[in-house]
This record gives sequence, C-alpha cells and structure tokens, in this order.
Amino acid sequence: MEEQILRPRRDRVEVKGKLSYRESTHSWCFLRLGKEIISEFPQLKERVSGFGYKMIFYHEFNDIEKFIRKLKREGEAVPILMWLVKEKNQ
Repeated sequence: MEEQILRPRRDRVEVKGKLSYRESTHSWCFLRLGKEIISEFPQLKERVSGFGYKMIFYHEFNDIEKFIRKLKREGEAVPILMWLVKEKNQ
C-alpha cells in the first residue's frame, strides 16, 4: 500500500504531549496525540483507515537543511518537528 503524507490545515500548531510507559517493551514508547493534532489532521478519526508514522533523524543541522531543501524542491509536505523531552520530577 502506498503512503500518503497528511498535511496540516493551518500555518503553525504547537502541541505538548505525553509519552506512556509500556511494560511489554520496558520503554516510553506510546505516543499520545493531543486534541490539537486531531483537529489539525481530521483523517486520524477514521476508524477503518490504518495510520503509522515515519521518523527521520539527523545528527547535524546541515544534513537536515539539505533534506528540507530537497523536500521543498519536490513539493513534499512540510515535516513536523518533534523533540523528545525529559520532564522534571515534581
């Protein structure tokens, strides 16, 4: 099956979310999407569709800049920037 990249409807959305711990993998691997993401990508409400994710990691800013220029030339969707954040214990 061919992938279809979802595109946001607005210019900028900033969302903070939570990762959940999964005992079976002994890791923080369950990503919870906030309601802002669901409203921006209403396709995610389709129960009969399947969804996944694609992450690409670069260690250098120069490499990610080249990749973004390539995406722009090819007319691809603007990627989502995501940071993994370790929260302070309260």
